[in-house]
Parts: sequence; C-alpha cells; structure tokens
Amino acid sequence: MTRFLWPLGIFAVLLALLGVGLKLKPQEIPSPFIGKPAPAFQLSRLEAPDALISPADLRGKVWLLNVWASWCASCREEHPVLLDLSRDAGVPIVGLDYKDDREKGRQWLDRFGNPYHHVAFDADGRVGIDYGVYGVPETFVIDKQGVIRFKFTGPLTREQVKDKLLPLIKELNRA
Repeated sequence: MTRFLWPLGIFAVLLALLGVGLKLKPQEIPSPFIGKPAPAFQLSRLEAPDALISPADLRGKVWLLNVWASWCASCREEHPVLLDLSRDAGVPIVGLDYKDDREKGRQWLDRFGNPYHHVAFDADGRVGIDYGVYGVPETFVIDKQGVIRFKFTGPLTREQVKDKLLPLIKELNRA
C-alpha cells in the first residue's frame, strides 16, 4: 500500500510547485543589481564603430538602458512604446544591441525607427552578462549617480511606462 502512496505524494508535491511557478511573473523577478552601480562598459556605437559609448557619458542624468536585438520578436512588439517614450518623456534611452549582427541592427533601426540617443553594440553579449541579462528585451532605469533603480524583463507596454517608469523617472529627476 505504501508503495502506491509514495508516487502519489511526490506527484502532489510537484503539482503544488507547478501551481506556485505558474503564479510567478517573470517581469517581476528581482534583480540583484537594484541599488548597485551600473556595470561599467565601453562599447563601440552601432552606427559609428570608431566612436565609443560608456555609462560615464550619462553621469548626472537619469537614463534608460534597453537591451534589444534585431532577431528578437518581443523587441519588435516593444518598439512603438520606446518610440513614444523617447519622444514624450525627455529621458535618454541607450540601446544595447545584444548578440547581434551590426548591419542587421542598423537595418532594423532604419526600418522601424530609432528611439535611442545612443546604441552600444554588444556583439558577444559580455556587457549583457555583466547586467544579468538572460533574455531580450530588458530595460534598466539608472539614476544620476549611475545606480540601477529598476529592471523590467520583457517587452514594455504603455501601461507599464505610464504606471511604473514615468513616475520613477520623475522622482529620480527631482532627487
């Protein structure tokens, strides 16, 4: 009799774990980088390989780092939201073209529009790894002192921008 109860008990535990896992939202996975300085990098710009971009260039400003790639379907979904945010919010957005082909990244921005003030080209993904990126798109809010204040995983929506990002950006700009 107990030989039948063990598999049933294990099945019940696995079912409970699955139920808990289904309630989790991947966009709300806490990042160990929140409250810590944004990792330093110096990368070539997508549009100008001889020019470099670094987080130090944005010191003193609240800014966003948006990790994207031309091969990313969710990035296409998010793109109109970034175009509106760039136009309306007055906050610099730096794109991090992640594990991409330089020419395909340029063509993608030419085709869909460029919401970015600068685009850093992260061909091998090392900077993405330093930021804890495990999928694209991901967006980070970085304060005037260069500290990561928020991370959003997945494509941004207009509601998330309105309800979370814009209030945080306004608060950080007042500080």
